Amino acid sequence: MANMSLKKNPMPSQDPQVRSGNFDEVALGYTEAQALDEAQRCLHCKNKPCMQGCPVMVHIPDFIAKVAEGDFEAAYQIIAATSALPAVCGRVCPQESQCEKYCVRGIKGESVGIGRLERFVADWHREHATAAPEKPASNGHKVAVGSGPAGLTCAGDLARKGYDVTVFEALHLAGGVLVYGIPEFRLPKAIVQKEVDGLKAMGVTIATDTVIGRTVSIDELQQEMGFEAVFIGSGAGLPMFMDIPGVNYRGVYSANEFLTRINLMKAYRPDSDTPIQHPRKVAVVGGGNVAMDAARCAKRLGAEVSIVYRRGMEELPARKEEVEHAEEEGIIFRTLCNPVEILANENDDVTAIRCIRMELGEPDASGRRRPIEVKGSEFELDVDCVIMALGTSPNPLIKSTTKGLEINKKGGIVVNEDGLTSREHVYAGGDAVTGAATVILAMGAGKTAAKAIDEALSK
Repeated sequence: MANMSLKKNPMPSQDPQVRSGNFDEVALGYTEAQALDEAQRCLHCKNKPCMQGCPVMVHIPDFIAKVAEGDFEAAYQIIAATSALPAVCGRVCPQESQCEKYCVRGIKGESVGIGRLERFVADWHREHATAAPEKPASNGHKVAVGSGPAGLTCAGDLARKGYDVTVFEALHLAGGVLVYGIPEFRLPKAIVQKEVDGLKAMGVTIATDTVIGRTVSIDELQQEMGFEAVFIGSGAGLPMFMDIPGVNYRGVYSANEFLTRINLMKAYRPDSDTPIQHPRKVAVVGGGNVAMDAARCAKRLGAEVSIVYRRGMEELPARKEEVEHAEEEGIIFRTLCNPVEILANENDDVTAIRCIRMELGEPDASGRRRPIEVKGSEFELDVDCVIMALGTSPNPLIKSTTKGLEINKKGGIVVNEDGLTSREHVYAGGDAVTGAATVILAMGAGKTAAKAIDEALSK
């Protein structure tokens, strides 16, 4: 019987006062009873509008129908047919602006909890499945790919078709931004590793500590190592800083460095080989998901944390859920203000950040109201750490070492609709093309490129 409740089943989670002091996962996941109940809210629309919002084209009503029947393994197999990273997507995909945005149930009430059901199914499979993924017969073709969500997706799709795939990662663990960027309390690293292990079981080779453009070039991959196609998924790891006095003082971090030290290097542990400052008071500049991640990490290090954002709460680009979690954990939101200078003592250690109040004017090119300084409204915040979470751009290393690779004015690699670059048999996707975006969009680009590579090498 259909569940006509207007509200989705709430996600169980750790108490905010408890979780703000640990790095354990915040959301605890649906129970079987909650999953069954939520699945019964799906109306199984004939035209499947939810699918139009999914970049990897998961057959959403089909897997939900299997959940409603209690056949969780069948549900997983439906998801896995098109998505290489179900457990990841169920946690970090912005469903509210993609599949759930188009859910008919959302017209009068809340959409079906598609992401929560996907997470449940993936977790159930991980805990109960015993059979290893089948290793396909080799087709004799070699392909090199990157190790982030775009690359892992591309690798998975190609491996299933029998390609000899090698995944290259610059750092010591495969996963790209899934490992170094997204905190443990949102995406446990054991889950990412499980997905990587699944690729290994299908015959994918993982090569870590390999910086493409430094350790080995694109030309060497193609001409000396015998890779017939290359997929560049190098991400957007070049941080942006404000052009204000004081950005070079000790205690000023890019969000990239701060999160990498914590997520990949486990710098919060007392025995860490790469320790990080345990600040007293922190200002995080920015309002996106990365800003929320950095702020919530700093909170877990014991700091009093303020988000400094030049627009209002309504204009915050971060996911609503992430903002709510940050508020619950005691993060202070200082909106409508913007830094103008970072101050320090005689040892160049940060002591304060000077800000100016803002007001919103007419909409700018982004469609959002333009922030305007309020003259004479400067004030200082007592902080010993400033984290800049202002976005990132693609690292220039690959473009500077790869002749004939066309780059746009923002530093992104230029590709056609199939992900093909200006270089023959060299493809690209994810943040290296678009600049910083979402995990699921990167995965969509990886799928597109995998299809194009297969078509090109199968001729």
